[in-house]
Amino acid sequence: MEGLDVPNEPKGLYVRRVPISSHYSDHVARAYPRSASHKRRATTLGGLASTALVLSLLTAAGAQPATADDNKPGGKQAEPKPPAQMSTVGGEQLGRPGTQVNPKKGAPELPTKLTGRSWIVTDAESGKVLAAHNAHWRLPPASTLKMLFADTVLPKLPKDRTHKVVPSDLEGMGEGSSLVGVKEGETYSVHDLWLGVFLRSGNDAVHVLAAMNGGKEKTVREMNERARTLHANDTKVVSPDGYDHKGQVSSAYDLTLFARSGLQNKDFREYAATATAKFPGETKKDKKTGKTKRESFQIQNTNRLLTGDGGVEPYPGIAGVKNGFTTNAGNTFTGVAQRGDRVLLVTVMHPGAKEAHSVYKEAAKLLDWGFAADGKVEPVGELAAPGNAAAGGGAPAGKGGEAGGSGTHAAAHTSKPSGGAGTALGITAGVLVALALVAYGVHRRWPLPELARRRRR
Repeated sequence: MEGLDVPNEPKGLYVRRVPISSHYSDHVARAYPRSASHKRRATTLGGLASTALVLSLLTAAGAQPATADDNKPGGKQAEPKPPAQMSTVGGEQLGRPGTQVNPKKGAPELPTKLTGRSWIVTDAESGKVLAAHNAHWRLPPASTLKMLFADTVLPKLPKDRTHKVVPSDLEGMGEGSSLVGVKEGETYSVHDLWLGVFLRSGNDAVHVLAAMNGGKEKTVREMNERARTLHANDTKVVSPDGYDHKGQVSSAYDLTLFARSGLQNKDFREYAATATAKFPGETKKDKKTGKTKRESFQIQNTNRLLTGDGGVEPYPGIAGVKNGFTTNAGNTFTGVAQRGDRVLLVTVMHPGAKEAHSVYKEAAKLLDWGFAADGKVEPVGELAAPGNAAAGGGAPAGKGGEAGGSGTHAAAHTSKPSGGAGTALGITAGVLVALALVAYGVHRRWPLPELARRRRR
């Protein structure tokens, strides 16, 4: 299940709050639109509530929800360990387990008591990895996978295009999914739906956009192709919304690649940095006038470093990107922040559960360290540029690590506002081969949204 807060519940929605863990002070908040298909699921949802209550009691007693990777015989659980050798995309050092940092004289020490199973700090513009911890560990990503969904689908759908939701659009969502409140029979613009994805992490909005993109299967296939193009070889997509599915994994390195690629797109940047917005509600008929009127309600971004909600202060210079939570993934977060002329990306996956909102607090500590370490550390690796099979310093370890990607798909992304493309001709074994190359259009001065500029120190 994926959990997030609903600070402003719209009228006409069923809302259920179930504490998932005494360690995570976020609560599962679920909005179930009053439609025929949702009423049909009432019995199932009742069972889910009972299951969630049991999980709440267990976790309150100090137990963690079990996953397939950390169960020991006899029912005991142990903290999983990273593989001894992981992918070396981005550099050999990134394939090693544990913390990787190359400090120069006078470099600040890394923050203490970091509990994330995996994390990475990178310079967003140069792509240099400043420090990392199990950067290529393949873990469940939760809703941070929506960054790949947006990077894949957002450039393909005009923001003013509209769609009337039919029941089949919302089929296949996992029980307990985070919802923005999309209703069957109502019409939404692509712009509205992306606000639902970025601000509320709405799986309902994801599924409608996937339907507009040709369906879930097509979208999942394109997301996997896009991941290969970006050299995100740790990633396997099963569902576009990040909901827990067997075999669906990513890594801190890959999630950072998705954020960096998505941020090349102006609309992606603006959605990721939006703190609050209005979302269309139900169309109702006025009993007195007989006229119909579409209501709307306010939604708030669940990224606490952006909104400062729940006792977490807004981070100076923050401009997105995406947070998530599922039972298997724990809390995950990727953020981008600017201080002066420097832009950093940080990703934290599955921190320990002893402190409330630890994923945000640890991300903020790593950002502070990254800004303080400017020019005082040697990079431990780099973010691979998309489309170039020679990039990244090595091939991934293990199965499923195909290098390179779809040239056609890579070329399709060159229409992004800050992307670019070129064609190179090479001769291999006497044969003229046309290679589609993507010039990674990272500007030395990213035009981050005004929100980030207002929050600089």
